[in-house]
Amino acid sequence: MKKINAVEMNNISMIFNKTIVANKDINLEVRKGEIHALMGENGAGKSTLMSILFGIYEPTEGTIKINGKEEIITTPVKATRLGIGMVHQHFKLVDIFPVWKNIVLGAEDTKFKQIINKKKIIEDLTKLMKEYNLEVDLNAKVKNISVGMKQRVEILKILYRKAEIMVFDEPTAVLTPSEIDGLLKVLKELQAMGKTIILITHKMAEIKAVADRATVIRRGQYIGTYDVKKTSIEELAEAMVGRKLVEVKNKYKKNTNDATLIIENINVKKHSNHKVMGLKDFSLEVKPGEIVGIAGVEGNGQIELAEAITGMVKVESGKITINRVDITNESVNKRYNKYKMGYIPEDRHKYGLVLDANLITNVALQDISSKKYSKHGIINQEKLQTNAQAVISKFDVRNADSGFAIARQLSGGNQQKMIVGRELSRENDFIIIFQPTRGLDIGSIEFIHAEILKARDEGKTIILISYELSEILSLSDRIVVLNSGSKVGEVSGKEATREIVGKMMVSAGGITNE
Repeated sequence: MKKINAVEMNNISMIFNKTIVANKDINLEVRKGEIHALMGENGAGKSTLMSILFGIYEPTEGTIKINGKEEIITTPVKATRLGIGMVHQHFKLVDIFPVWKNIVLGAEDTKFKQIINKKKIIEDLTKLMKEYNLEVDLNAKVKNISVGMKQRVEILKILYRKAEIMVFDEPTAVLTPSEIDGLLKVLKELQAMGKTIILITHKMAEIKAVADRATVIRRGQYIGTYDVKKTSIEELAEAMVGRKLVEVKNKYKKNTNDATLIIENINVKKHSNHKVMGLKDFSLEVKPGEIVGIAGVEGNGQIELAEAITGMVKVESGKITINRVDITNESVNKRYNKYKMGYIPEDRHKYGLVLDANLITNVALQDISSKKYSKHGIINQEKLQTNAQAVISKFDVRNADSGFAIARQLSGGNQQKMIVGRELSRENDFIIIFQPTRGLDIGSIEFIHAEILKARDEGKTIILISYELSEILSLSDRIVVLNSGSKVGEVSGKEATREIVGKMMVSAGGITNE
């Protein structure tokens, strides 16, 4: 007798505005109790397919069966009633509300149908946290908790609503390595308790660690479903991008240039707590044609360093110079335009894009008043559009509608490619690159890494901040390690290994190897 699948999506097509084909005739079968990976490049249609399952979109064509029964899922409310829960790529939380209120929002236990029964809710949530080993501070405000804790809050939201089929859309994109390990452990525990899990991720190591099977879609079309244990990482990657991948690695050319960017003993208050220092007596020199990688566990001074260099926060003491000119107290605008700075920020939504503007506008943001785009205050719309389309084409930004698409409408990965493309295409002398490949697929990562090395070879001065140690090791000429806001070690990229850098990252002292 054939076993009934938890989810069957048959011949699903989704066409937006009668022109954009997000999904085309896709079939997906997910067995009960399995962890099923959904793989594909940025903009391949993964999130759209899962949004159809969760009732956010109604498909143009196709049918859905839940536990063997055909269902028409018109809203997330209907999906929730069917036992489907979804943890979205960008968290759906209210920052000013406490954790407990976020978890139960819209499904509150009430007295007399009017008064929220907080005592009962807290009891139920405490029991739920213990049952699934998902401890959080229920009374803390969401704005004050870590990204990893927010992820737990999102999981508790769907468990509170008794979800049996759980969809995770890029759940590790904003987590630290230790938080990722914790989440993967939670997924295995949820599976052991009988939950069915669909995991959207680009990270091969995660798929190999937890998934039973993987379905690959490419440019909105079904490619195949694979047994993860019997399929190599290389085979999965090739199915995803449609070609063999080439490892991109720094060739470590000798650099005898004088330093362009000099940072001298800067002190910066902590991003999340202005009462303490987040960066302490930090000094660094970076040469043109050099990539200096900043490694360290998240929260050890990386944000403070990036914001100090870019002028987004005030330096308490110390000095920053570019080409021997003191820019310590210069405006952000002057750093971008007069001193030719580029910045790829960690938070693409908060600092990287104007989400409700189109891509043409977003590409020109820093340079809109320059001679490149305007003359006597009149903007050259043709130049704006031509430049945006060049970036879109080169960096393979999907569903961009020739630049007229609104930034908010793009997938997270395509938003990231847009920002990286804009900054690497601008005329700049030094670039601060923070988490450049967060949320990108393996093919896009390969291309972006090659472009960063190309910028280095063109003589640009680059600081690369990343929590992906493999990224730091692949690209950096030198690696500087931060711990508790202090520089605790330095090693040449050529001699660096995961073990050497990892040891520095957790050390209280320091190692220097120049």
